[in-house]
Amino acid sequence: MFNDEQKAALSAPLSRDAVKKRKGGGMDLSYIEGWWAIAEANRIFGFDGWTRETVDMLKCGEPEQVNGKWRVRFMCKVRITVGDIIREGTGYGSGIAGDLGDAYEGAIKEAETDAMKRAFMTFGNPFGLALYDKTQSAVSDTSQVVGQSPAPARKSAAQAKRDGDNETVRGILEGADTLEELDSRWRQVENEWLPILPLSWEDSVRDVYEKHRDKLKEKETA
Repeated sequence: MFNDEQKAALSAPLSRDAVKKRKGGGMDLSYIEGWWAIAEANRIFGFDGWTRETVDMLKCGEPEQVNGKWRVRFMCKVRITVGDIIREGTGYGSGIAGDLGDAYEGAIKEAETDAMKRAFMTFGNPFGLALYDKTQSAVSDTSQVVGQSPAPARKSAAQAKRDGDNETVRGILEGADTLEELDSRWRQVENEWLPILPLSWEDSVRDVYEKHRDKLKEKETA
């Protein structure tokens, strides 16, 4: 059902600019962000050419309290429909916050985004399929693959400084009391903050994350 232009876009390499990294199981894991998958779907299929449906949302156990904060977990199944083609993906989300409602919101959003990306992945490289190949041979090192979605507009360093973004992001990360909570907050920072912060700030933000992670590791092993 796809036209030649769409087939070419789906088989095109994934831009290296879209690939993000996070820690997981002691390794660096590669992934794409949720906004990228949606932007690529709009570009390739059209704004009215696809739909997303949350098929199932399962709470994994009851809320728990960890160091005075609530932790909740969800599994989610999302269905992506493009014309007559239906693809599904299952994802997991964990939320930790002082307010129970905030913990639920974080876990549900993370589970839905994870499931959506897994469903989209089956359509091709622009949706992250290229990352399942350990060699990443279908990831392009060019600054931007022609036609793929541009990154959202970044703030200037002056604007970000005026808005107090450095203090806000530092507070998000350093407010974590456990490694699990820190990783959840890091995913929030990667999805919501890194795409709009000045590019020159990325290393310093990652440094805050790594230093606080080391601190929490020492605390948990003490």
